[in-house]
Amino acid sequence: MAFCRIGGCFMVMPGLASIRVPMQVRLFVSLAVAMALLANTWDQIAPFARRELDAVSILMVSELLIGVLIGLLARLYLLALQFIGSAIAMTVGFNGMGGTAIEEAEPQAALATLISFSALLLLFVLDFHHEVVKALLASYRILPPGTLFNPQSALIDLTDTLSQSFMAMLRLGSPFIAYSLLVNLAIGFVNKLTPQIPVYFISLPFVLGAGLVLVYFGIGPFLRLYADGFVPMTIGR
Repeated sequence: MAFCRIGGCFMVMPGLASIRVPMQVRLFVSLAVAMALLANTWDQIAPFARRELDAVSILMVSELLIGVLIGLLARLYLLALQFIGSAIAMTVGFNGMGGTAIEEAEPQAALATLISFSALLLLFVLDFHHEVVKALLASYRILPPGTLFNPQSALIDLTDTLSQSFMAMLRLGSPFIAYSLLVNLAIGFVNKLTPQIPVYFISLPFVLGAGLVLVYFGIGPFLRLYADGFVPMTIGR
C-alpha cells in the first residue's frame, strides 16, 4: 500500500517521470523511498492491512490514485511552463524547427527546451523533490488509507491547479507577448507605408535579436518567480 501511493506519485512526478529515465530506475527509486518512508507511516498503514483480496484491491487502487493526484499537481505546473516556453519561442521568432525535448517525446522549440530544462534543473537543485516527499508524508495525515479516493475533490484540485498555473505562466510570459504584439504591429504599419519593400523578411533578424536580448535579461527573474510559486500552487494545496 505504501508503494502504491509513492510509486503512483513518482510515476507522473516532474523529472523522474521523464522518458529519459529508464523504467527500472523509476521502479527501484519508488521501492527505496517506499521502504524508507514506511517506518514513519507504519502506524497509519498497518491497521488497514487485511487479508481479504477485495478489500486490499480497493485500498491499493485508492492509494494509487491518491499518489497519482499528488504527482499530477506538480506535473501540471511544469506543463504550464512548457506551454509558455513554446509561446515565448513563437513570439520572439525562434520556433523554426522543433528540436529534441528533454522531458517529453514530442519535438519542441530550442528556446522552449532551454527554459523547461532550466526550470526543472532549478527545482531539483533547490530540493523541491523533497517537498513532494514531504507532501506524501503529510497526505497520510490528511488522507489515511481508510479514506478512499474522492473523485470530486481530486477534480477540484486539478482544475484549480491548472487554472492558477496557466494564469501564473501567462503573467510571467506577458513581457514577451507584449513585445511580440508591439513589434509585429509596428512592422505591419511600416509594411503598409512601404509596400514595395518586403519589410517582414528584412525585419525578422532584428525581431529575433531583440527577442533574445529580452530573454537574456528576463530569464533570471522568470525562473526565480517560477520556483517561488511551485510549492504554493502544487504541494501547498
